[in-house]
Amino acid sequence: MTRAAAPPGVVCTPLRAEHYALRGSLGAPMQRTGRGPSGRCDADGPILVAGVGGALGATLSPGELLVASEIRTTAGETYASHAAPFVYGALERLGLPVRTGPLLSAPAVVDGSARVSAAEGGAVAVDTESGYLAAHAPAGGTVAVRAIVDGPDAPLVHPGTALRGVSALRTLRAAAPAFDQWAAATGDREVLLASPRSFCAGVERAIDTVEIALERFGAPVYVRRQIVHNAHVVHDLEERGAVFVEEVDEIPPGALVVFAAHGVSPAVRAAAAERDLRVVDATCPLVAKVHTEVKRFASRGSTVFLIGHEDHEEVEGTRGEAADNVVVVADPKAAEQVTVPDPERVSYVMQTTLSVDEAEETAAVLRQRFPSLSAPRRDDICYATTNRQSAIRAVARESDLVLVLGSQNSSNSLRLVEVSEKCGTPAHLVDDAKSVDLAWLAGTERIGITAGASAPPRLVDELVRCFSGLGTTTVREVHTVDEDVRFTVPREVS
Repeated sequence: MTRAAAPPGVVCTPLRAEHYALRGSLGAPMQRTGRGPSGRCDADGPILVAGVGGALGATLSPGELLVASEIRTTAGETYASHAAPFVYGALERLGLPVRTGPLLSAPAVVDGSARVSAAEGGAVAVDTESGYLAAHAPAGGTVAVRAIVDGPDAPLVHPGTALRGVSALRTLRAAAPAFDQWAAATGDREVLLASPRSFCAGVERAIDTVEIALERFGAPVYVRRQIVHNAHVVHDLEERGAVFVEEVDEIPPGALVVFAAHGVSPAVRAAAAERDLRVVDATCPLVAKVHTEVKRFASRGSTVFLIGHEDHEEVEGTRGEAADNVVVVADPKAAEQVTVPDPERVSYVMQTTLSVDEAEETAAVLRQRFPSLSAPRRDDICYATTNRQSAIRAVARESDLVLVLGSQNSSNSLRLVEVSEKCGTPAHLVDDAKSVDLAWLAGTERIGITAGASAPPRLVDELVRCFSGLGTTTVREVHTVDEDVRFTVPREVS
């Protein structure tokens, strides 16, 4: 059954000058609402308030755009703006100067000493309409975008105001494509959440290891490479005192170092020993298992095919266990061409974060070419990778679009995109809600969402909340398997 089309979002312009600035550039429905608290917008769905405003502090300058993270009034009301990160990202991609923060709506122009008082509550800019319009819009369904005209160092009553006003209105006009994208993306949707998703046991163990080390030993705690491949995780740990380095020779002698979840080669361990570093090894136990397999196969004189991506950190560490015996095989085509000294003494292992189907295709070619090929005792691709790929298949079959939360250097997240696309559903890898291109959403009624094994669960919650700002959003969990795996932290921090 096809759901009834929801009314498109409406762009509200309080002042005549704001309306004229956008009228010729905007394709979305527009309404001029009138100035001040008495303004009204006749809309049943989400609204975007576009106009000029004043900065309350030094964080904003004339000519910049503010996307309100929340909208407040001087009477004490606060209104959420759920879709604000989508619009912020769209403006940023247009190359416009954009910031975010709380917006305060006052019943009259705020200037002089009143500006200082208004800033004390934490708002970064002020206008006279957004909060009053938000009161009549669906909860969370208002986005406010203000082009800054004045500020503490550029008062409203000043000869330069006219020129700043013209500049601000030009910036507002330049934002019109983002407003059109927002309007086209508004509508009611169903969100399908793949389950399981987000952190796996190995990632949780690695993050816990750094957090406990910081609590027990204090900052700084050095970490070789990213502890897991996610920019948000790394940033959060850096704020708490973790210092991420590329190689151990950047670490002061005798300091504490944590090895990342992807594992390291014996050469890295030796370099750490030379610097007398205190080592805490957060290598995922499933990656450590592959290291053990490589050593076992190599000790028998076998050539070990390592199915994986040569430039991935996990492959670097694994190959280092027996560099003279390991040959990296990236895909079925490489498997068809690889040669070895003794075809009777060959084995294979796998990078743990590969696409299950593609890895098996590569292994099948190797088994056909080398009948004596020895396999691992158990599949190397980790349970979390397998489970998340199964879950996204189930979601992709029902979705118009799939969004995968994860960083660009996350192998398991990239594989989730590939799995969805193989199911015939377009998919995109995004760091967070700001990375979602509104143009992808136009015409979609059902969005699938998952997160790679290194992406924090809160990113999923934030993304779902953003969709609720575009229209009525229903959420359904698509559950495929239970996960109850837990790993203990390394003994050095236990």
